[in-house]
Amino acid sequence: MDRIEQLHQLITDADYVLVGAGAGLSAAAGLDYAGEDFRHEFHEWINRYDMTDLYSASFYPFKTKEELWACWAKHIWFARYRPEALPLYRQLFDVVREKNYFVITTNVDGQFEKAGFDTSRIFATQGDYAYFQPASGSPKVLYHNQNWVNQVLPLIRDCRIPTELIPHTPDGKPVSMNLRCDDTFVEDEHWHQQARRYQEFVEQASTKRLLLLELGVGFNTPVIIRFPFERMAAQFPQTTLVRFNRDYPQLTTEGVKCFIPFTEEMRFS
Repeated sequence: MDRIEQLHQLITDADYVLVGAGAGLSAAAGLDYAGEDFRHEFHEWINRYDMTDLYSASFYPFKTKEELWACWAKHIWFARYRPEALPLYRQLFDVVREKNYFVITTNVDGQFEKAGFDTSRIFATQGDYAYFQPASGSPKVLYHNQNWVNQVLPLIRDCRIPTELIPHTPDGKPVSMNLRCDDTFVEDEHWHQQARRYQEFVEQASTKRLLLLELGVGFNTPVIIRFPFERMAAQFPQTTLVRFNRDYPQLTTEGVKCFIPFTEEMRFS
């Protein structure tokens, strides 16, 4: 049997499908943070600041807030609002849409939502490019940023935005991106709701035929998806772990009974 056919059979037979997705899925889908699109859209920043990729650009020590937020406006647009739902995410949705599924992801690009996945079944543990939060981490509220991005993008000059467009909370306090990087990361009520739903899903699936579909998860934050998936595969009686990972297909947990690694190009059809 072809391996993709085998995967489809596993999905068909499963009572529950738990998708765990890391950066490798979005990279395989075509979101290239250092490729031709990045070089085209960020040529001014590359020339001025010698940036090499979008990830490292997140930590650049800009001297002014006008420069910082100009880069973030471009960054958010590039990674969150510019792309439509990418074909690989649509393919994934097509193969699990009729199942009892749940998604846990460290990705912050909103691709699952765009592809049609039920937002009540998505736990984005590390945040979302679409939201600002109070820079202090309090109060535990988020602010959608698409209108701000649309407003400031046309006004960027010399890699800066007008001072009056530096984003703030409604009461004038500084904001930051809702991306986990330190202990100020805001876990709002929705975050906690999705965490509860994830735990409930795992508990319900633990004695059933559970398929763990792990996609592009490396060792940056393995305690969120990679290690828990291996523990579930070792402890739950009817669980199969399917891992798509070109670079790190190996297991690190003993006792996993049903394990199928894919190291080739990621595809679902």
